Amino acid sequence: MNMVNADIASTPTRRITGRHLWLAALLGFAVIVPLLSSGYHVFQMTQIVVYAIAVLGLNLLTGYSGQISLGNGAFYALGAYTAVILMTHAGLPYWATPPIAGAVCFCAGFAFGRSVTRLEGLYLALATYALAIATPQILKLDAFEHWTGGNQGVVISKPTSPVPGLLNDDQWLYFFSLCVAIVLFVVAWNIVRGRTGRALVALRNHPIAAGAMGIHVAGYKSATFGVSAMYTGIAGALGALVAGFVGPDSFQILLSIQILVGGVVGGIASIFGTLFGAAFIELVPDVTKQVSEMSPSLQWLAELQYPAYGVLLIVTMLTMPGGIAGLVRSVELRIARHSTRTPQN
Repeated sequence: MNMVNADIASTPTRRITGRHLWLAALLGFAVIVPLLSSGYHVFQMTQIVVYAIAVLGLNLLTGYSGQISLGNGAFYALGAYTAVILMTHAGLPYWATPPIAGAVCFCAGFAFGRSVTRLEGLYLALATYALAIATPQILKLDAFEHWTGGNQGVVISKPTSPVPGLLNDDQWLYFFSLCVAIVLFVVAWNIVRGRTGRALVALRNHPIAAGAMGIHVAGYKSATFGVSAMYTGIAGALGALVAGFVGPDSFQILLSIQILVGGVVGGIASIFGTLFGAAFIELVPDVTKQVSEMSPSLQWLAELQYPAYGVLLIVTMLTMPGGIAGLVRSVELRIARHSTRTPQN
């Protein structure tokens, strides 16, 4: 009996840390606030969730494996059009399209990553930039007009709530996107904390040494490109459901830049920092627009929407070079040091 009690006493217990409390508060906010918000604000929160998935895909590629990409908007477009084509031509239900879009984008991303494994740094960034530039023009080709709708794009019906008395259509789509995001965040968290994550960090910091230690450099780079494209494609499929429309002009190079901005602002090597980055790229331009609409005397602010966005981005990078996640980590370290500091007599 004493031995059993000793074993129980020696069993390590999980402590509730500040990070767990923040996560619980974030989940509570994500569940409760949409139930009390207007349709427009629910739409904004859904867009933040979608952007967070896309930014997370870029963070896995750039933040952990060190591969710079300016073309993730192309995989976002591929995922969106895959979902729309499956719904309009194959008659698949909306909930089945994100995983299929993710699989298609994984194959496309893996193939592209395999073809550019010898490129690094700016050369890789230019190759992905070319991919983002070419994608909208390819979608406009007459050969694909039956599937893509050409210049006019394709309009789809938004999903309807299966529980209309409990959740309206916008709220249902939000919670559907949130559930998908939670699964993807858990998968990404396990990837970066395991052997794969350590291999990716080794590739990012010392690629030659990583190859000498037995890490298959080309294989890991290609697989990471595929996983990043899969995340971005799933985000594109959800984004198409949220917007109810896809068109080539919706996937210009600015989309890829926005995804990159979200990753840098949130913290390029942070999983949960993607939430801050997604909120930044969705809310900052909208706040400037809403302020300009408050009064006729403030209409001139509408013309400064993107200049103000750029200035705020510069200020953010100067004050928080590690992104918002880096600022949070530094605050946590200072609090921990202050709490463990013993008073001197």
